[in-house]
Amino acid sequence: MLVMISYFPGLSSASLEIADAGKGFRGIFSGKLSLDVAEDSKWNISRSGFCGMRSKKFDGFIDLDAYDTIALKVKGDGRCYISTIYTENWVNSPGQQEDNSWQAFVYVPKDNWYIAKIPLAKYLPTWRGNVIDAELEMNPSRILGMSLSVNAEGGVPGARSGPGDFQVEIDWIKALRTE
Repeated sequence: MLVMISYFPGLSSASLEIADAGKGFRGIFSGKLSLDVAEDSKWNISRSGFCGMRSKKFDGFIDLDAYDTIALKVKGDGRCYISTIYTENWVNSPGQQEDNSWQAFVYVPKDNWYIAKIPLAKYLPTWRGNVIDAELEMNPSRILGMSLSVNAEGGVPGARSGPGDFQVEIDWIKALRTE
């Protein structure tokens, strides 16, 4: 079950709707990206324009060791989205409660169903949205959760960007063995 996270101090907004698609259910992640920050915000932030949804933390671990690719059947708006996989923290230091995050871009073509395939090896280690410049390897047997997010800025060349409306439909997400 996916739930929307909404702890961002900017003025972006998002929702996740679960719609009956006849032969099952489909998720529709949509909203509006804004680069503005509320004037009365108590947060000291330097950037905005981000929305995301994250699964609840899995009960135990999902073991994807037998797979090498995440595939998503999506239809969207020509934006680039960010697929994140959360794994057990490799640093067991006092006070460090954040899970490890691994991110990869997912370009979603406009108005057509598309199956995006992301090799697990293409997910980069990140911390708070920034790539960690270290040689680390994901442990696919210790998956704690997943998320999908969108930024107003950045992404792959040619993808739609900037503030404004966004929408992506998600028919399914699967782990594949392609090799």
